[in-house]
Amino acid sequence: MPRRPMHMTGADGASLRAALRELRTKLGVPAQFPPEVLAEAERAAREPRLPAADATDLPFFTIDPPSSVDLDQAMHLARRPGGYRVHYAIADVAAFVAPGGALDAEAHRRVTTLYFPDGRVPLHPAVLSEGAASLLPAETRPALLWQLDLDAEGRVETTDVRRALVRSRAKLDYDGVQKAIDTGTAEEPLALLADIGRLREALERERGGISLNVPEQEVVEHGGAYGLEYRAPLPADGWNAQISLMTGIAAADLMLATGTGILRTLPSAPDGAVARLRRAAKALGIEWPHHVPYAELVRSLDPHRPAHAAFLQECTALLRGAGYTVFAGGEIPDPAIHAAVAAPYAHCTAPLRRLVDRYSGELCLAAVAGAEPPRWAVEALESLPREMAEGTRAANTVERECVDLVEAAVLKDRVGETFEATVIDIKEREPLVGTVHLADPAVVGRVESAARELPLGERIPVRLTAADPGTAKVLFTAV
Repeated sequence: MPRRPMHMTGADGASLRAALRELRTKLGVPAQFPPEVLAEAERAAREPRLPAADATDLPFFTIDPPSSVDLDQAMHLARRPGGYRVHYAIADVAAFVAPGGALDAEAHRRVTTLYFPDGRVPLHPAVLSEGAASLLPAETRPALLWQLDLDAEGRVETTDVRRALVRSRAKLDYDGVQKAIDTGTAEEPLALLADIGRLREALERERGGISLNVPEQEVVEHGGAYGLEYRAPLPADGWNAQISLMTGIAAADLMLATGTGILRTLPSAPDGAVARLRRAAKALGIEWPHHVPYAELVRSLDPHRPAHAAFLQECTALLRGAGYTVFAGGEIPDPAIHAAVAAPYAHCTAPLRRLVDRYSGELCLAAVAGAEPPRWAVEALESLPREMAEGTRAANTVERECVDLVEAAVLKDRVGETFEATVIDIKEREPLVGTVHLADPAVVGRVESAARELPLGERIPVRLTAADPGTAKVLFTAV
């Protein structure tokens, strides 16, 4: 499920940062790595398991937010007769983490990196996730090197993955990539990101898949006061995501072909969830004719528009049934499809930040080599869905609590003020209780009406009656 990203920009925010520290304590988020884990990480950073193959001649580049240093992926794109060749290097975490060791046990305890507006709580110690295992520029690193050969329409014709040494030449960010492509100054390996990305987006439409371009909420400072704004994703965000999605689909195909693996799966959305989204669309003034499929509607939205941004965030509710499905012995799993991807799909491109990716990577390596997968990887499969579910719930709780806390902090000095808001949802059995969307600041909150039923889809004045960062509570009352 796409996260509802939120980060702080240009704000000192001492009080807010203090509240976020308290939230970490409240949620039991691990503050430090145990000494034995740090010691093992230091040793592993000095003496990783290095592959014999050398692909450092390929000028890889990474695309990440400017402040990111835990770089999982690097790519090199090229033309070939009849199509394209994608080299996609994924950080080889297994080169540093020994099965059954302290690092491994701690990764299974943490499961995933947790994101807070003022920083992150990593899956692996910084000496690895921000250092020896990260695909930092000008550094030689062990990686799982995918080679995907595409035809002229962007369809994958052949897939290969093997261990190799790689070296990134440049750490790029989304704004810079977009500018270089738009102005025609990008060199061919980067310019091809737009060509391949658009082709893969067309194939996604063809198979009925959908990618949600969920805007970020940014905590910004204006004249000494906090505010919340949306940062809409750029086309380059989507093109970059398509390379990762393509690799995840290829990984699923490899594992299905060998009969052993773990897929990221999602059932089709129930009718009730779609009906709720239709109500939200109506409330936000978004026209959704009954003959228009959900995926087509989402692709028509502009995340720069506040109403569309709010609706895209509501759309993430359809992805809450996602999970992991393990299979072995050659049996086709059920379910095998990720409904949003509209194809079998596996998580395999973010092993620095997500536990399961280390295991799917090993299974794919074995599949291509025609070898038995490592016993440690197979033995862990049975428990991985449960572990990942628990880790995902923790990450979702962090996200939800952070959004509530930051919104309360932004609004705490404005209790009693009246805002214009749009009623985007009403509780079925409680028509006096619902949800409203404020365009400025970028807040979605609970609203209550004292007497009359809330008018779904209408703009109404609401008064802020509670905004307490201590309880992460924001409440509006219809005026």
